[in-house]
Order: sequence, then structure tokens, then C-alpha cells
Amino acid sequence: MKSSVLDSDLLRGIFVSEEMREVFSDDSLLQKWLDAWIALAKAEADVGVIPKFAAEEIEKKADINDFDREIIRKGIVDTTHPLIVQIREFTKSVGGKAGGYIHWGATTQDIMDTAVVLQIKQAQEVLVKQLKQFLKKLLQLADEHAETVMPGRTHGQHALPITLGYKIAIWADEIGKHIERLEAGKERYLLGSFGGAAGTLASIHDDGLAVQKRFCEYLGLVQPTITWHVQRDGFAEFASIIAMISGTIGKIANEIINLQKSEIGEMEEGFKMGQVGSSTMPHKRNPMICEYVVGLTRVVQRNASLSFDAMIQEHERDMTFWTTEWSYLPQICMLTSGGLEQMQGVLERFIVYPDNMERNLNLLQGLIVSENLMLSLGEFVGRGEAHDIVYEVSMKAFEEKKSLIDVVLTDERITNHISEEEARKLLEPKNYIGLCKTFISRVEEKWGDQDTSIN
Repeated sequence: MKSSVLDSDLLRGIFVSEEMREVFSDDSLLQKWLDAWIALAKAEADVGVIPKFAAEEIEKKADINDFDREIIRKGIVDTTHPLIVQIREFTKSVGGKAGGYIHWGATTQDIMDTAVVLQIKQAQEVLVKQLKQFLKKLLQLADEHAETVMPGRTHGQHALPITLGYKIAIWADEIGKHIERLEAGKERYLLGSFGGAAGTLASIHDDGLAVQKRFCEYLGLVQPTITWHVQRDGFAEFASIIAMISGTIGKIANEIINLQKSEIGEMEEGFKMGQVGSSTMPHKRNPMICEYVVGLTRVVQRNASLSFDAMIQEHERDMTFWTTEWSYLPQICMLTSGGLEQMQGVLERFIVYPDNMERNLNLLQGLIVSENLMLSLGEFVGRGEAHDIVYEVSMKAFEEKKSLIDVVLTDERITNHISEEEARKLLEPKNYIGLCKTFISRVEEKWGDQDTSIN
């Protein structure tokens, strides 16, 4: 029985990417337990802790297809231990003297933590690939709309004119920084875990660090400075980055929702025949995908907060919060990957309505560029006085529902210094977009060399 959006045949298609779901599947987890045991055996054989033939037999028998998932599932319930049944099954499969060297000197958390890190490593590769594709599309759209002028808004009100390309470039820069964060975090959270019962490697004695080093090398992980059984800051950092990524795509989705409102109508997430916005109102073209993404973002960010609770660990090992990682880490990765997949599709079908943007630019009849008039007048009368004058004429225009230029041309405090021709230029929204194009170029220069390969 499937009972959540993460595995539901009905709903998972709109919330979860199948590629990321596979990363956290039972088969993936089981294989990563086996991978950890293989690496441990080979490392111990290299150092001379166990016989070489034992490591060879352990590697030879580490095939997930040879294990009965139902026996393992039932055994975990019966023993209340997450790994002991798998150790027994693996030992039986290897057999003989070699089987006795499985899990040599390790503790359960070593194998479990290492497997989770291997999943995170794979998940990060998927996310980086998706983020680079997403960034590439954002940069393309930013360039395409570098001169598409629209109202900029602060506090929900018209502020100054901007370009759509500038808005999208802000999104792109944020995505680029997330890619940087993931790359920089590898050294801190893609760590192998092998410390033994209390983390001291007493079970391996003087060869402990040598075994640990080879163990991590075999798995492509970083050797930790000290055992991290009760250090969960690495997972907290990773979860925080995932929550920020989700926050960015949620922000983009929410912005599209707002700008798709009937009264604004400046953009649309994309539409195809067959897509239904409402079961009762046939005319609706709702931003359904963006709404899904904003919703899953909230789930990701709430779940990611568990990583901070898990940092509170007792003594040298503690299972109370450790177990939450088996739940929240897969969930936040699957949902964030799903959100990226959905938003990639949104950007590919993105619809922009420049005519509506121009209509909205002129909605306040010149008030959107009152700052430009104020600063020009300030060159003659000082900024403070200019602010007061333009404030008065702006409020008069607003309350009397007149064009700002019409009111300006009747005020000698302004016309004594600024000609009608110059005033009209100053109050043309398209003439006051600042450094929008320059900022777009800066973002393109910084992130434009990204590709979809994995570094």
C-alpha cells in the first residue's frame, strides 16, 4: 500500500522526480550498505587487518539480487535493529571464514551513516545537474528579455521601472550561488564514517586511521578529522542548502503566480490544451504547477529544520534524532528535485505579455518615475525641496486621477527650471531602467560558463 505523495502512483508525478526517487529507493540503500562493507573489507585487507581472500569473497557476494527484501524488512521489525539482519544475511551469503570478517571493527552507525552520505553524494549530483540546466534557461530568458520593460514593485506597489530580464537575472544569480554552496559543502558533509563503537577506533588499534583513509578513498568520500557520530552539522548544512534551493524555486513560482493574476497579467506559467484550472469554472487558466511548487517548498523547509534538532546529541552516540535523518533527508531531496523538474518545465513554456507590462507601466500615469523628476529638479533647488515639490504634485495627480505630466506643467516651481520637452522625457518609464542591462551582463559573465556536466 502506497500512502504518501513520495511513493503514490497517483500523485508523485507532480511532486517527485523519478531520478531522485531512485537515489533513495530500498535497492539503492541496500546497495550502499553493501558498498560500505566492500570498501571496509578492502581497506582492512590493504592494511593487513583481515586476509585478502576475505575481502575478495565479500566483494564477490555483495549482490543485492541475492537478498530477500521481505526477510530483511521483517527482521528489522522483529529485532528493532536496522542492520543486524542484513549483517546476518550477508554473512550467510559469503559463508566460511571470510563471512566472519564482514563489518569487522565497525559499528552500525558507521555503515548507516556512510550509506546515507553516499545517497547524499548521488543526490547532489542529480541536483547540480538540474540546477545547471535551470540556470542555463534562466540566463537565456534574462538575455531574451533584457529590454522588456515592466513595473518594478516594492511593498506590493509600483516602485520604479525594471526589465523582466533584470528580474530573471536576480533569480539566476541565486541559483548560481546554490551551485557554489553545494560544491563548497562537499568537504564538510561528504564524509565517510568509520569509528567503531565509541568512535575511538579501538577495535583496529594503531591501524585505525590507515583503514579509515583507505575506506573513504574507495568510496570517493572525505576522511573526517575525528569521528562524527554525534556531529550532525554536516547534514544540517546540506539540509540548509536544500531548503534554500527550494526557497528560491518557491520564490520564482510565487512571483509567477502573482504576476499571472488577472488584474496584472504580465506573465503565465504556460498552458496547453487539456490542462484544467478548475472543475467548476471552465475559463480558468490557473498557475497550478507553480502552486504545487510553492506547496512542496513549505514541506521541504519544515522538514529541513529537523536537521537542527538532530544536532543535539547525547554522549558518544545517540539514536533519538539520528533516525530522523533517514526520513527528512530523502524527503527534502526528492521534493526539491521534483520542484526543480516542474519549474524547468514552467520556464520552457513560459509566456510573457509585454503589452500588459506596458499597460501597467502607464497605470499610474507617470508617477512610477517621479524619482527621476525629483532628482533632476533637485539639481536646481536641492533634493529636500525637490522631494517636497514632487510629492505635492504627485499626490495631486493621484487624487485627481490626472497624468503627472499634466500637473507638472501647471507648477511654476518645476517649469521655471525644467522645460516641457525635458519633463516628458523624465516621465517616460522606458527611459528610467537604470543599470538593468548592466546587471544582466554581470550575472551572465559570472555564471554563463556553467554546463550540465558534473564536476
